[in-house]
Parts: sequence; C-alpha cells; structure tokens
Amino acid sequence: MSKTKVLIVTQEMTPYTVASEISEIARRLPQHIQEQGMEIRILMPKFGTINERRHRLHEVVRLSGMNIIVDDDDFPLIIKVASVQGARMQVYFLDNEDFFKRKAIFEDGDGNAFEDNPDRMIFFCKGVIETVKKFGWAPDIVHCHGWMASLVPLYLKTAYKSEPLFQDSKVITSVYNNPVKNVFSEDFITKASINDLEKEDLVAFNGADGISLINGAAAFSDALIVGSEGNEDPVIENAQKAGKPVLEHQSPESYLSAYVNFYKSLLEKEETVS
Repeated sequence: MSKTKVLIVTQEMTPYTVASEISEIARRLPQHIQEQGMEIRILMPKFGTINERRHRLHEVVRLSGMNIIVDDDDFPLIIKVASVQGARMQVYFLDNEDFFKRKAIFEDGDGNAFEDNPDRMIFFCKGVIETVKKFGWAPDIVHCHGWMASLVPLYLKTAYKSEPLFQDSKVITSVYNNPVKNVFSEDFITKASINDLEKEDLVAFNGADGISLINGAAAFSDALIVGSEGNEDPVIENAQKAGKPVLEHQSPESYLSAYVNFYKSLLEKEETVS
C-alpha cells in the first residue's frame, strides 16, 4: 500500500519566518507526519527576511523557470530548497524578486500592509499548484496554513479540478486568529480569476465587510481545523452546519496526533463513500 502524501502549504515556518503561532505548528506538524510513515512536501514563500546563506537555501533548477501570470503580467517563479536542521525533511521556497525581495513580510516599517499583498498571494497560491505539478506528486491531503494560502482550495476545486494529480486530494484549511490587514479591494476578485474563472466562482470571498479570505477558503475546503485557541469565527459554525468535518482546537500536547487522526478519518470516509 502506498504511503499517504501530505502537502503543507504555509505562509511561515520556524526557523525561517516567525510571525505567529503558525510558524511553530508548520515546523512540528510535518516532522510528526513523516515520523508516522507518511510522505510530505512543504511549500512556503521565500520572504526577503530569510537568510539564504544561514539556512543554506539553493535553487532547484529543474523546478524553476516557470512564469506565473498575475493581473495579465508575467512573473518568473524561482524555486529554492533547504534542509531543516535536526530533521530529515526539506522545505521548498517560492521566490520572485518583485514580490519577495523586500526585507519585510506583510507590512512596511510604519505597520502599513503592502498594497500588493493580494498580488503576492495570487502568485504564491498559483505557484504552489504549478510546483506540485512539476513534482509529479499527487497529494492525498493538502493542508493550508495562513491567509497567504487562502486561494489554494479555490484553485484546486475549480481552475485545476481536471488535473489528475489533485483528483483525490482532500483540502484542509486551518483557521487562525491572524487576519490580514485589508488591502483587498474589489479588483482582487478580477485578479484572482485565473484560468478563465468567472467572478461568480469567487462569490464566496465576498464577506459582510468586503473581501473575506477565510470565507472563501472555507467554502472550497473539504474540512477545517481550528488552529487558534478561542477562535469563534462564524466560518467554523457555518462549516459545521453545512456538514463539513471540523476539528476543534487542540492543546499543544495533543494537536499533532489529533491532526494525523483527522487526516486518516477524511481519507477513510472517502474510501467508504467510493
């Protein structure tokens, strides 16, 4: 029997980027998954704050060279990789000079969100899927962490729904208490409508107060995990009402095993249905 394959898509990860609780979860979770006999791939943005020499990043030439279209412009996608110290696993970094060279993550020195954060997210999410296609690696589970990964569920269930590699993938979104500062105007919907998607395909991203990334991500995910303690986002209750599996917040001592069991339950449910 083949190993279960888990793709971790995260906006941050210790020790490369430490911005929120996501960093530690994204570091511990894949190692635990691997220790349970599963295969993993980890993809994250290569922010300019990441020291390439210290962490020994190097370009993966066979994966680089693609262009990602954002708002009708082409942006080169460079893939770099590093081995995680103290663990037998690698992290793949998606890089582009226009989006990730700056020495900051999401905000400038005055605490203002970068105006091109929507474009950076679109580039990253589409780049993730194109990179996995280059791997030729079909994930059973795609687990998304952070707002930067919010378009991955949408793209997998719409623009890439006919891609054989993702036909059987179960998409999970972790819901955290770290919303993005809203620079997402109405033109975000147009920009995010890749591969002939229509605005109607992104209607789930329209919230009561404008663009809601978590609403959209949840709508196209097969299941949710409550990643932050005390999170009472309405999207969680709505998912439960819709019959989607939701794993409640777990303690630091129990979440690793709970997440793996949650993965297994989703895959077992799929086998039962099929």
